[in-house]
Amino acid sequence: MSRLDATETFDGITFPGHLHTQESLQLALRFPFQDTDIVIVSYPKSGTTWMQQMVTLISNKGDPHVSQTVPNWARAPWLEHHYSAALVDTLSRPRVITTHLPHHMLARALRGSKARVIYVSRNPKDVVVSFYHFHKMANFLPEAGSFQDFLNTFLEGTVHFGSWFDHIKGWTSQLGAMTNLLHVTYEEMSMDCQGSIVKVSSFLQCPLVEDEVNSCARHCSFSSMRDNSMINCTLIPHEILDHSKGSFMRRGKVGDWRNMFTEEQNEHFERVLMGKMQGCSVEFVWGDAAQR
Repeated sequence: MSRLDATETFDGITFPGHLHTQESLQLALRFPFQDTDIVIVSYPKSGTTWMQQMVTLISNKGDPHVSQTVPNWARAPWLEHHYSAALVDTLSRPRVITTHLPHHMLARALRGSKARVIYVSRNPKDVVVSFYHFHKMANFLPEAGSFQDFLNTFLEGTVHFGSWFDHIKGWTSQLGAMTNLLHVTYEEMSMDCQGSIVKVSSFLQCPLVEDEVNSCARHCSFSSMRDNSMINCTLIPHEILDHSKGSFMRRGKVGDWRNMFTEEQNEHFERVLMGKMQGCSVEFVWGDAAQR
């Protein structure tokens, strides 16, 4: 199934047809979650791969064997992808499942479930820069055009996978209401990886001793993930992901947006952000200006 130029529109949101079908999206909405499931939720380019690696290592007490031998899409498959229906049933418990779907799509399936949900977010300026560079590589995503064009589309919420603003507001509005929901940020993982590992392991009720935490941290460092073919997407054929146009594990820095945004773009972004995020208490870490 290539369908590199196909687009699926579902509930007003566009998805790449290479990975999604109407049937796979419908199945995701009525997925029978098990109470032991671990669900990683994120908007694209927000630290999804990092959390997949972290959860894998925590679940294996810091042993890197699984993370070095099984591709991340096989050990933590995306719920809404067309291949996942057959794969999820083969996973051992606790199953680790990944999704980019907004909360309103999954609310019914998760209602009454004790599945542990980890929502991963990232400051939106770094998200849009990372997503822009990924569009250049991914032949299953639309042409990105100029950064200005892509930025406009992102702020309008008409990129593939929908509005970042709606996504983060939808999921973070459930904090407190859902006792089985943990919010972890990309910036937390970057600035205090060990602390994030302890936080996630506690939430998953999988306590680790110091050596296990250290092993987890070592194998989910950016340099380790960048060199791990089970994570860095180098296993994906070039006709799907053009590795000559960039690296999936690009920089992993907080504040890289400062190298891309003009002053005018930043001012416009701030105005839109202020308007769209009213009533949302999430605070963002924007990175050190000295990184420019």
